[in-house]
Amino acid sequence: FKNAENSKSLLSDLLKNHTVLSESISNHLVTAQTWMEELNALIGQIEQIERHLWYLKWISQIEELSDFEDVLKQLHWPFIGPPQSQTLTLLPAANAAELQNNLEALFTQLLKLQTSDELITKQKQLPEKYDIPPSLPIALPIQLMLLPLQMRFKYHFSGNRQTNVLNKPEWYLTQVLMWIVNHSKFLEEKIQPIIDKAGSFLDARLEFSRGLVMLVLEKMSDDIPRLLYDDSLFCHMVDEALLFEKELHSAHGYPSNLPGCMHILSEETCFQKWLTVERKFALEKMDSVLSSEAAWTSQYKDITDVDEMKAPDCAETFMTLLLVITDRYKSLPTAARKLRFLELQKELIDDFRIRLTQVMKEETRSPLGSRYCAILNAVNYIAAMLGDWADKVFFLQLQQASLDVCAERDTITELQLGQLASLESSVFDDMIDLLERLRHDMLARQVEYIFREVKDKAKPYKKERWLFLPSQSDQAVMCLSNSACPMLLTLRDRLLQLEQQLCYSLFKSFWQTLSEKLDLFIYQDIILANHFNEGGSTQLQFDMTRNLFPLFAHYCKRPENYFKQIKEACIVLNLNMGSALLLREMLQTPSNSDTVSNSKLPSATAALNEIGVFKLAPRDVEILLNLRTNWPNTGK
Repeated sequence: FKNAENSKSLLSDLLKNHTVLSESISNHLVTAQTWMEELNALIGQIEQIERHLWYLKWISQIEELSDFEDVLKQLHWPFIGPPQSQTLTLLPAANAAELQNNLEALFTQLLKLQTSDELITKQKQLPEKYDIPPSLPIALPIQLMLLPLQMRFKYHFSGNRQTNVLNKPEWYLTQVLMWIVNHSKFLEEKIQPIIDKAGSFLDARLEFSRGLVMLVLEKMSDDIPRLLYDDSLFCHMVDEALLFEKELHSAHGYPSNLPGCMHILSEETCFQKWLTVERKFALEKMDSVLSSEAAWTSQYKDITDVDEMKAPDCAETFMTLLLVITDRYKSLPTAARKLRFLELQKELIDDFRIRLTQVMKEETRSPLGSRYCAILNAVNYIAAMLGDWADKVFFLQLQQASLDVCAERDTITELQLGQLASLESSVFDDMIDLLERLRHDMLARQVEYIFREVKDKAKPYKKERWLFLPSQSDQAVMCLSNSACPMLLTLRDRLLQLEQQLCYSLFKSFWQTLSEKLDLFIYQDIILANHFNEGGSTQLQFDMTRNLFPLFAHYCKRPENYFKQIKEACIVLNLNMGSALLLREMLQTPSNSDTVSNSKLPSATAALNEIGVFKLAPRDVEILLNLRTNWPNTGK
């Protein structure tokens, strides 16, 4: 109860204090009302004074602008005709000096002024769908110098003017390049020193070029929606824009990180259309080149030094097409866009490989024909070129970009990730593998075709009476076996034929593979299938070393190294009797255990190596010795 009474008393005191405070506040507001009215009046006066000062400031700046424009007119700016670097020197010395001083003073003052949208018409902002990189506003005096050219550009290339036509983008692109050329010398000699003297880091030529390029980008963004429905017009616009970009960067040093035509062409709708027309025209070009009469002939066939690859016209044209596509998309601003073009190139390569395969299948009945060989050269040439391209910096950068994309999407195995990161693979690996497989199959078909032909011609040679041939001492002069002539003539003719039709690397693979098969065939089907007297062994060695091996001597220094089984068999069959007896005795030494056998092997191997036998095993040599019939009467 006491606590309640205390609380009631405290509440009563608070109410009294509240009443006093409320009365005090009311009295203060009444007093302050006069001050508020006076303060509002002062604020109004300050705002009016600021407006007057702002107005006076712009009046002075407009006067400066007017003076600057007058100076430019006296300089006959802009230079519509050829470069007029002698503008000042054409005037009397006093006037020229005064004009230069005025130009420098006004340009410096304007350079210090902050650009205002109220002073200079704001540049047209391109839609957000065009991913234009941000850049600083163009310097105020350069903007003023650009004004008359901007007016001329819009006059000629907008509305219903005859110069504003969709099928002639080169008109406005060429005009802009001409303006850059015409004014470059004046900007370098007269304007740049003023900028440098003012302590600015601006590049007069670059600032001037930036302003003109923005006119081009605005024009392109206006025209593209109307070009999307006409492939020819769109493709022509892209061609001209790419030429413009190339000239701008190479001849005028325009940096690639500033807004350019490629940023307009990279917009998704426009970019997708670009990809579509590139694919369409590339496929049409492929159809045209493969159906031409010169598709399978080399344009350098009469120039040996140039025609090492012996690539047919269709393959060279196709690779040129891919190279042109690379040059066109190389300067795209983002790696993602470049990778989409790379995928297009891969599609075209695969399509061309399929077309080559289809034509090849029609020629399989004559694998030695000129067209079959031309297809093989084409496959080899494309694979080699892609291998070279894969090592170029541009495609290595795309490989890294592809690695980054795959890592982000988690669509790559750890093994593939490691291969890409260590540069063990390339962006064209899949295409190269398919081409190399096709090349291998085609070469194998040629080898098999000729091998069967040689085998057929070798039938009489297989039936040669090796047991009854006269010894060398009974012959005045050793000569080639008659039965070997058809086989060796066929082999010679086919080697000469393919040497002329295949490029060096292919022909090398061909004859090396063929020699390997011939070595095995002659060794197994002729040597091991017969017995030899002394005359037979000598004749075989003469046929092989003096006739077969020299056929391949044009292609390597030691052809016998590609016929090791034949060479070593001839050595064994032609050993003098003493050496043969010793060798046979060593090889036929009985072995009662594996230990004894193993201990004998090194000595047998050493003995074989001593007579020049390295490939054949001791058991093979023993078989060959048993094929000899000229042993003493004690037996074989």
